[in-house]
Amino acid sequence: MQERPSDGAAIGAAEPSIRPDAVFERTALDDRSWVDVARGWLDGQAALLDLLQRELTWETSRVYRYDHWVEEPHLGAGFRFDAPPHPVLLDAHRTIQHRYHQRFMEPSLVMYRDGRDSMAFHRDRDLRWLDDTLVALLVLGERRPFHIRPRANRYAHELADKGATHDVRAGRGDLLVMGGACQAGWEHSVPKVPGHRAVRVSIQWRWASRTGRPVEGASYRAPRHYSR
Repeated sequence: MQERPSDGAAIGAAEPSIRPDAVFERTALDDRSWVDVARGWLDGQAALLDLLQRELTWETSRVYRYDHWVEEPHLGAGFRFDAPPHPVLLDAHRTIQHRYHQRFMEPSLVMYRDGRDSMAFHRDRDLRWLDDTLVALLVLGERRPFHIRPRANRYAHELADKGATHDVRAGRGDLLVMGGACQAGWEHSVPKVPGHRAVRVSIQWRWASRTGRPVEGASYRAPRHYSR
């Protein structure tokens, strides 16, 4: 995969680096929740995408639904923070912390191999305290939909895009940050895209203020049993 000239880099030769002049645009979801997007925040994203595909160990994961295990339609990976696959990941971590004045957890990574891979609508419940959080995603690869909907639409499956009201379409080195009460009152997803062939990788950092009332119940990945 090669960089396009519009990324401000020589084709196929850009070394990954953070763009200090990237413009952040904020969208208010409600009076307590917001999303920041910085397009092209990372230069040389194609080189980093290629390196992560080669150097990390990507694994499938399963969730228990109804009465059986279901393989999730995406891959996951991680790395030791003292041995990152590329130093730009440490630069990214420090830069995000400096901008938002918080200490983020070590990042996790998700790979969507093509348009058949996806992530269902969910909140990052593993943070537990959802009233004041930050979830930052550095997205590599071609842009594809990233849907956000209010929790009030979680059962409105007949609506277009399952009730999504915003589509960020992140990729190509964009940084996306969901903040405030976004994880309390909103859900996000990466839907399937028929015919899409490109790989997409998101690198995710999280922080929670641990204020307010913690969410009750199991995390998204925990086994779930449903009555019949």
